[in-house]
Amino acid sequence: MSRKRLEDYDDGRVIAPMNVDGMPWYKPDRRPRESEVSAGDPVHLTRRENIAFSFGVLKAVLLIAFVYIAVMLGFILFCTNVWFR
Repeated sequence: MSRKRLEDYDDGRVIAPMNVDGMPWYKPDRRPRESEVSAGDPVHLTRRENIAFSFGVLKAVLLIAFVYIAVMLGFILFCTNVWFR
C-alpha cells in the first residue's frame, strides 16, 4: 500500500505569501496573480443584506454596552451597600 506524497496534493494556490523582504528567498520582481489580488475587491450587498448586517452590528454593540453598564452598576451597588458601610 503506497502513500501519496505531499506534492500530489499541491494545487498551486497561495494561502499565505512567504515572499517577505529580508528573507533569503525574497524575489522583488514577483507580482501577485489576479486571483491573489481579488481578495481586496469591495463587497456589494443588497438592501436586505445591508439592513441585516446593520442590525447585527447594532446587537453586538448593545450587548457589549449592556455588559459594561451592568458591571458599573454592580460596582456602584457593591460600594454603597458593602464597602462603604
